[in-house]
Amino acid sequence: MTEQDHQEEAAIVTEQTEMPFAIVQGTAVTELPKDLYIPPDALEVFLAESFAGPLDLLLYLIKRQNLNILDIPIADITHQYVEYVEAMADLRLDLAGEYLVMAAMLAEIKSRMLLPRPVAEHDDEEDPRAELVRRLQEYERYKQAAEDIDILPRVGRDVFPVDVESPDLKIVRQPPQVDMKDVLSAFRDVLQRASMYKKHHIPLEPLSVRERMSRVLSAISVDQFTDFSELFTPDEGRGGVVVTLLAILELLRQSMLELVQTEAYGPIHIKAVAKVSS
Repeated sequence: MTEQDHQEEAAIVTEQTEMPFAIVQGTAVTELPKDLYIPPDALEVFLAESFAGPLDLLLYLIKRQNLNILDIPIADITHQYVEYVEAMADLRLDLAGEYLVMAAMLAEIKSRMLLPRPVAEHDDEEDPRAELVRRLQEYERYKQAAEDIDILPRVGRDVFPVDVESPDLKIVRQPPQVDMKDVLSAFRDVLQRASMYKKHHIPLEPLSVRERMSRVLSAISVDQFTDFSELFTPDEGRGGVVVTLLAILELLRQSMLELVQTEAYGPIHIKAVAKVSS
């Protein structure tokens, strides 16, 4: 094989391995244009984990190493925290300030724990980590509550309301077709229901017992007996007979009449009782 054949084979391999880094309007671009200008802020690098603030980062470092939040190893956490702050300072300077404040707080706590203290103050002095632990626990509760709320269904994300326009319908109401039999049946039902609400009225009797007592006394005398049947008027009907009988019984109760029957099943006679003068 000649030297020319080797050069052609190398060119073929180069063409096969070289891939274009961009395709512009269907044309492969393998070299960057010499007049291409890329602004400094054109590209932005994001870390794998995004944090909402310094407390969120600190809580992440504690949970990643499965540490006890009540007994934080300040030295290790501070070292890892400073590494992250340095990376943030290189990538996003506007967010590095608040993280530096937390780094300074961690350094202060670390220095306070390293400084020797008198034995008498060990019992009374509070743990330098207490305030940081309290803030971490409070932040963890609020973060968990926010995650629980975010899981709930949200309109526009999980639930989408349906808005359907109703078609323009022209409703023509036809008069009902009613048969005369149905009208009569409904009217009969109304009459039956009306009869259930009928009240029972008791009319006053036109005959008075007191007035009939006066008539009986005027029809009899003290000197002679009067036939009992002559005091009744059949034309008055049953009501008149009952009222007359009640009037006679009331007069007998008041000892104003005397009733006599000479034999069994014989005629009954009646007369007035004479008044005894005092």
